[in-house]
Amino acid sequence: RPLEMSAKKPVPFLRQVVSVTKKVHRDPRFDDLSGEYKPEIFMKTYSFLDSIKKQEKEMIQKQLKKCRNVEQKEKLQQLLNRMTQQEQAQKKQQKLRERELSLKRQRRQLAKQGKKPFFLKKSEKRKLELAEKYAELKRSGKLESFLNKKRKRNAIKDKRRLPSQK
Repeated sequence: RPLEMSAKKPVPFLRQVVSVTKKVHRDPRFDDLSGEYKPEIFMKTYSFLDSIKKQEKEMIQKQLKKCRNVEQKEKLQQLLNRMTQQEQAQKKQQKLRERELSLKRQRRQLAKQGKKPFFLKKSEKRKLELAEKYAELKRSGKLESFLNKKRKRNAIKDKRRLPSQK
């Protein structure tokens, strides 16, 4: 029960206040008790979520085919698009991780042979990535359309940079 004090007496400068134990909130993202984040271990531990997501995606596709309501159909389509984008981003991240791991293995192999480790610059990594992307597009037969789109985009950018002819 709160302590009742007389209003006629002046309040002392250093009054005794009952201390309340404060709850300490812990954020596992920034706390050392949770351990450090390792994406490989995380992916292995939660790999079962991929199958669940796949089932959900199939279910949404079935609902989309059956749906007659325009608003509901639009919402389902947006959800489906978001799920596919997340899936693609995850695959891209996985490829990047695998590439990094392969480079690490190569460096270790060279170090075992007694050679100096060689680290790629960001620009060189980007070039390798671009070459891989072109090879993938060439394999799938979409290289021409990709290059045409890129040319158009660059042409539009060049037009914007030119001074107006008035």
